[in-house]
Amino acid sequence: MRRVALLACALFACGCGSGGGGSGLTLAAPGPDASHASHVFVIVMENKEQGDVIGSSKAPFVSSLARRYASATGFFGVRHPSLPNYLALTAGTTFGVDSDCTDCQQDGESIVDQLEANGVSWKAYMGGMPSACFKGASSGQYAKKHNPFMYYRRVADDPARCAKVVPESALASDLRAGRLPAFAWLSPGLCDDTHDCGVDQGDQYLSRTVPAILAALGPRGYLVLTWDEGTSDRGCCGGLAAGGQIPTVIAGRGVRPGASLPGPFTHYSTLRLIEDSFGLPRLRDAARPEVKPLDAAFKAGPPRLR
Repeated sequence: MRRVALLACALFACGCGSGGGGSGLTLAAPGPDASHASHVFVIVMENKEQGDVIGSSKAPFVSSLARRYASATGFFGVRHPSLPNYLALTAGTTFGVDSDCTDCQQDGESIVDQLEANGVSWKAYMGGMPSACFKGASSGQYAKKHNPFMYYRRVADDPARCAKVVPESALASDLRAGRLPAFAWLSPGLCDDTHDCGVDQGDQYLSRTVPAILAALGPRGYLVLTWDEGTSDRGCCGGLAAGGQIPTVIAGRGVRPGASLPGPFTHYSTLRLIEDSFGLPRLRDAARPEVKPLDAAFKAGPPRLR
């Protein structure tokens, strides 16, 4: 497995330097157990249109990832600003939220409730988060509005669940020890996610972070790399989405090489894919008939991980 990770680093230039206040973390090869289990991993970046990233000279790593794996070219954010998209991705609804409020806690069911009820391990890694279960609105490079898990009372008010929302630094040790959960989420810090810094900073960050994750996904696992929203109001699906046309790449061993997926897709499509992979019911808008599945990204249809 170490050989696989090193090869991935060579292919994707994962040794690029850090700049602009981002993290200096470079993820190492995964531990010995990484090849046996399969994992779903989601990384959410910030505020870019498809054309800002895919094919841009400022994003050689992400562009190469899109060419090598599957690129969803017709993918749309749900709303502006950030928070509604994060809620949509994890609960199948925006709960009517139309701002980046930090005190708008939600009682409704989320993907966490589904995973916990079905015995599926999970963990959320947050760039800049000062400590596990941190409940503040911000801290340095961390912003609560990019951490949907802390908006769910069933997570924030449950010590066992809340302890699974951790600083990004825990990802390196989890990978080394082969402790990656079945479902993992990463929200990078405000510079690394391209919110406060340029596309080039985000691309360099991903080039240091993604190769080791790919090596740890296992035989049927996959990575969804997406952005929360774009800068336009482009949308689809009868008004279901109007948050801009955003880059989204799906990568993994079972992904069709070089696949271009015209869509239209939304964050509800991603939630549907995750739920289908773990055999979970589709939450709210993820179950709507106009939500197009991402099944075509895979060689043999969407993987079943349970």
